[in-house]
Amino acid sequence: MSTDVTPERVLAEIPTRLRIGDGWREATGGRTFPVANPADGTDLASVADATAADGLAALDAAVAAQASWAATAPRERGEILRRAFEEIHARREELALLITLEMGKPLADAYAEIDYGAEFFRWFAEEAVRIDGGYTVSPNGRGRILVMRQPVGPSLLVTPWNFPLAMATRKIGPALAAGCTVVVKPAEQTPLTTLALAAILEGCGVPAGVVNVVTTSDPAAVVGSLLKDSRLRKLSFTGSTEVGRLLLSQAAGGVLRTSMELGGNAPFLVFADADLDAAVEGALLAKLRNMGEACTAANRFYVQRPVAAEFADRLAKRMAELRVAPGLAEGSQIGPLIDEAGRQKVGTLVDDAVRKGARVLTGGAPLDGPGYFYPPTVLADVPGTADLLTQEIFGPVAPVLAFDTEQEAVALANATEYGLVAYLYTRDLGRALRTAEALETGMIGLNQGVVSNAAAPFGGVKQSGLGREGGRVGIDEYLETKYIAIAV
Repeated sequence: MSTDVTPERVLAEIPTRLRIGDGWREATGGRTFPVANPADGTDLASVADATAADGLAALDAAVAAQASWAATAPRERGEILRRAFEEIHARREELALLITLEMGKPLADAYAEIDYGAEFFRWFAEEAVRIDGGYTVSPNGRGRILVMRQPVGPSLLVTPWNFPLAMATRKIGPALAAGCTVVVKPAEQTPLTTLALAAILEGCGVPAGVVNVVTTSDPAAVVGSLLKDSRLRKLSFTGSTEVGRLLLSQAAGGVLRTSMELGGNAPFLVFADADLDAAVEGALLAKLRNMGEACTAANRFYVQRPVAAEFADRLAKRMAELRVAPGLAEGSQIGPLIDEAGRQKVGTLVDDAVRKGARVLTGGAPLDGPGYFYPPTVLADVPGTADLLTQEIFGPVAPVLAFDTEQEAVALANATEYGLVAYLYTRDLGRALRTAEALETGMIGLNQGVVSNAAAPFGGVKQSGLGREGGRVGIDEYLETKYIAIAV
């Protein structure tokens, strides 16, 4: 990292007010709230604390800009996104530092997020000019059918704290490409990256009112008021299933288009014929990306009995070797969890499993000292009654269980209300296809531990959500289909 890229300089340059319409403004009453560094608990900055009235002002701006943005040439919309993609890479060091400061992930992971997140702007810059329609002859020959695609309209984008850049670009990219204006409500734990992104978009030529950002410590009030407004036409949310259900019920009043990327409980299946070296490496990626604070994180490790003990021992050895340290520390591989509540949840789940008979192979207790650190943990002989098999752990804990047959593995994997992603390791092509088709998830990692890709449709089934983000279908979430009957 360049010597002139320092925390002090980067934080001093981040806008901390609300982005509404053509400028940056204070929240009503001048309210602010602090943003903390999870590595030591100290405050990094204070940002504007929006009220419901501020949220509605942002929607006013989005509504005012909607018609002109929808009429903007697709190529021009795409070029703006392309410039933003390039600018994110030009500011890669500052943004990585900012992500690590407010979210906690190691700097190497922050760089990886920037590369991943920026790709959504490049992908949807190219999709903006590929919005298509159709023209056909009516079956009876006496008319014509014209089909066109138009932007849904003003959209509310609610993003989580675990990937503060990528989750914003994954929603903003297709919305802008389709011709929709947006109000972005970032998570209160990590608003600084979204504010920096808004400034980048402004500098790249996004017109006033097209991208509005409201930061708030009272999301229920701000989001709730927006969902009651009939001018809002779309909600995209990434977060917990519990909150997603609530937002869906509120969105029903306005019959809003919704995209929901909700919780996960990802199974990681290892068959006896798998390449065990590859399976362990894949497990490290699937479990420890973002310290396990990801909806795609492997949550349950089911390993065929002949190799279960060896897999658990090898995974524990690798995880024990990882360096747990603040994200900016040299060589850091595992950073802090987001806050004390998150760490307490992980500890409670581990303690429950151990009380019920699980064996700790490595880790198993929170670390002393400042910050919210929990070490990489592997549990063997985990009983089926352990709470961490049914709850999203959101931490660096890998519970390992043995299975005997392919049918048993599929049944165990599907025994959850969630269905976001599953991981599968085998060298048997037939088994790979059978198992992938039988798993009740929206995504499968076959012999690989990472599935996220801007060019692929990201999303789940069952209680893991609705709709898809990314890929060719990602822009469809922000487009309506209009049919025009033509008499000839």
